[in-house]
Amino acid sequence: MVSRMVQILSWVGQWLYRRHLAGCIAGILPAIGERDAPHTAAGTAAVRLRILMFVVLLGASGFCFSEEKPKEGPSPADNLPPHITRLTYFGERADFSHDGKRIILVEKTFGDAYEVEIATRIIRPMTHHYFHEGYTRALYLANGDILLSGSKTFNADNPWVSRNDTAELWILDKSLTKPPVRLGEKCSEGPAVSRKNMRIAWTVDHGDYPDRMPQGVSQMWIADIEYENGTPKLINKKLILDSRDLPFKCGLETQNFRPPDEKELIFSAYGYQDTDVIGIDLETKKVVNYSEAPDQYDEPEGIFPDGKWTLVESDRAAREKGLKGSQYIDIWKLRLDGSRYIERVTYFSDYPGYKASNPVVSDDGRFTAFQMAKVADPAGVGRGIFIYDLDNATKASR
Repeated sequence: MVSRMVQILSWVGQWLYRRHLAGCIAGILPAIGERDAPHTAAGTAAVRLRILMFVVLLGASGFCFSEEKPKEGPSPADNLPPHITRLTYFGERADFSHDGKRIILVEKTFGDAYEVEIATRIIRPMTHHYFHEGYTRALYLANGDILLSGSKTFNADNPWVSRNDTAELWILDKSLTKPPVRLGEKCSEGPAVSRKNMRIAWTVDHGDYPDRMPQGVSQMWIADIEYENGTPKLINKKLILDSRDLPFKCGLETQNFRPPDEKELIFSAYGYQDTDVIGIDLETKKVVNYSEAPDQYDEPEGIFPDGKWTLVESDRAAREKGLKGSQYIDIWKLRLDGSRYIERVTYFSDYPGYKASNPVVSDDGRFTAFQMAKVADPAGVGRGIFIYDLDNATKASR
């Protein structure tokens, strides 16, 4: 009879597994050691039956306690073309030094900032000499000091508030001999930094200042940086754009001052036609949509020093496979002449489960740095920095 029971339970277990209900095993486990089981023959038999069910289901499920996850394919990092090299095995949100010899990065969201010497791969910490609550951005200013974005507080039980609502701007002296100076401005996601002048632009939204603007509204601001007795502060602060002044609804994020004259700011318009690449003239406030691609995710990132192209995170290739959105992006180049011409740069999303993101361009226009991530990683999270040699890539394509 026991043999027959085992056979029946085995059939049931296999059926449960095929129905992706093997997680119910977890519900059996507490019962095995249940303290309240009556010390009777019936109670003992019940416990034995539960143990028997657990063992049978365990075998039927192949020791699987949850739904089987899709198998991840090979990594694009294991099959790099000659013009792409891996710089680090950790880190995100890279930025080039002005001489192109170093990269600054954030080790992880809410982590420390590190600088990597590209030629030697030597890594040195930039924010270890003082206590802090972690950073989400680290960018070189025109004078070599470092603009940081990070919160004054951090709660591991509710971490994303420190990125979405309470992140502030700071300036760290390049001597690394003292803590950064707090600028007194919150910042939603990434600020834009001039590569030529001591000027920055940044975004704020309802999460940053719920008393100043309603839900769904965002603003972009600009200011110059001035040093008084060696201490940096913001001056000439001005509003660039309020999202309510646009003829369409979207969320704003500053990205780059457009070279060479930096009279235009390139920004992301989240939620408009999915996401579009848009520029605003800082003097006339004229707005130009450069991507104009309905139902396509196009987020501008690094910009080329001649101002003719911007790198874009786009799901253009993924949509051909029936996938869409910021989880299925690769890096593309968009021409900033109104033609909407776009060409592909990386092919990481061709590998199931992976994407490439957050590219930047060196000041000489010869290299880009970007990061690899996995599908389902939060936006901006990286799993290592890569260097893309633009000259060699061009030669290889000829």
